[in-house]
Amino acid sequence: MKIVVCVKYVPDATAERRFNADTTVDRLGVDGLLSELDEYAVEEALKIREAADAEVVVVTAGPEEARAAILKSLQMGADSGVHICDEAIHGSDAVATSLVLAKAIERQAPDIVICGMASTDGSMSVVPAMLAERLGLPQATFGSEVTVDGTTVRVRRDGDAATETIEAATPLLLSVTDQANEPRYPSFKGIMAAKKKPVEQLTLADLAVDADAVGLDAAWTRVASFEERPPRTAGTVVTNEDGKGADQLVGFLADKKFI
Repeated sequence: MKIVVCVKYVPDATAERRFNADTTVDRLGVDGLLSELDEYAVEEALKIREAADAEVVVVTAGPEEARAAILKSLQMGADSGVHICDEAIHGSDAVATSLVLAKAIERQAPDIVICGMASTDGSMSVVPAMLAERLGLPQATFGSEVTVDGTTVRVRRDGDAATETIEAATPLLLSVTDQANEPRYPSFKGIMAAKKKPVEQLTLADLAVDADAVGLDAAWTRVASFEERPPRTAGTVVTNEDGKGADQLVGFLADKKFI
């Protein structure tokens, strides 16, 4: 069995996020890392491998720095990586991203493709469905619990009003939520082993993707405008010097509709 996991290199949520002049997210001027929600996808693939004989390949698209997302996945235990690195990809939206990823995934001929529930920078949750359509695979998305038995994959999906369990046969595309598992921390052995694991680097030409089909000019969606976050204002200090502190606190909470 071969499992492909799609991962993304995103700006650190604790860093000061910025936009470039072309309204794209600045991914080079801030610290980045493997998207936290994609760690659950990597962990799910590793769990499946532990229960069955499988190979885990992680795939990402992005600049040179995006290799860090692959490295973290390899440290967790993935077997190899594929990095699609091409300047023409800059500014691509979900539609173009799914095209590039699909072309790379087709080369792997996987039994299962696993994605996170969303990226922590875009939060659109649409790439898994787009990938399934492009690859011609059935999709089982937002899985809270996954069980693999031979060629049958059983997925529990927890909704707001109900829980449902669905089944599908491989090959298929799967996405998992942050309730599916607890991602492991890379061990020292895993960190050292990751340095020797293979990472294939591909360009759009390698994938036979026309540069005009990706990038900002081909995007169906784009940021219309942005502005700096306003500075924090001073908070309200409530004292009890006149014995009315409790009344002031209740009034403040009521004004903000907290009570």
